[in-house]
Amino acid sequence: MRFDILTIFPKAFESYFNESMIKRAKAKKIIDIHVHDIRTFSKDKHKKVDHIPYGGGPGMVMTPQPIYDAIKYVKKFNKGPVLLMSPSGETFTHKKAQKLAKNKGLIFICGRYEGIDERVKKLCVDEEISIGEYVLTGGEMPAMVILDAVSRFIPEFLGKEKSLEEESFSESLEGKKEYPQYTRPPSFKGLKVPEVLQSGHHGKIKEWRKKHLS
Repeated sequence: MRFDILTIFPKAFESYFNESMIKRAKAKKIIDIHVHDIRTFSKDKHKKVDHIPYGGGPGMVMTPQPIYDAIKYVKKFNKGPVLLMSPSGETFTHKKAQKLAKNKGLIFICGRYEGIDERVKKLCVDEEISIGEYVLTGGEMPAMVILDAVSRFIPEFLGKEKSLEEESFSESLEGKKEYPQYTRPPSFKGLKVPEVLQSGHHGKIKEWRKKHLS
């Protein structure tokens, strides 16, 4: 699956995308991530991408031309939906991640300042998505969150042995959270691992886990 991210802070993604499972999935070509600097598409001689809003008001608004041209360029390689990271968008959920994972690609717009020009939304954006009822300084972190969650539904991303059916909030668990997890040592600071989990009896372990879903 291909992911294209449009941002004015491309370096913000370098660390996260070069660690752990994301890094391995990239190396195995399970996912393909491209981060684009919106400033490179600006026709302004100073590569400016923001301006004061019409009608007045605090802050600056991202101008339409650089974002529009960036999307136009990316669409040559990625025909997937364009997602705008926005606090006013649809709240991102487990089911939404599943749905988005069915696409061959996704394009993320990471807004900054007071947002992006409304005309970009009307011309290019397919969906506005929020990761919660709060405001961040930009769309970079929401893009990372959504990319990570979506990637987990791509075949082979988690490995053959890992089942998404036992993940938190999966439909099979009816929206409940996960059961408690333990590892070695069997006793730590006076707290012991439940005996049933050390028994090796898979039926009883499954029953215990179902009972302790929170």
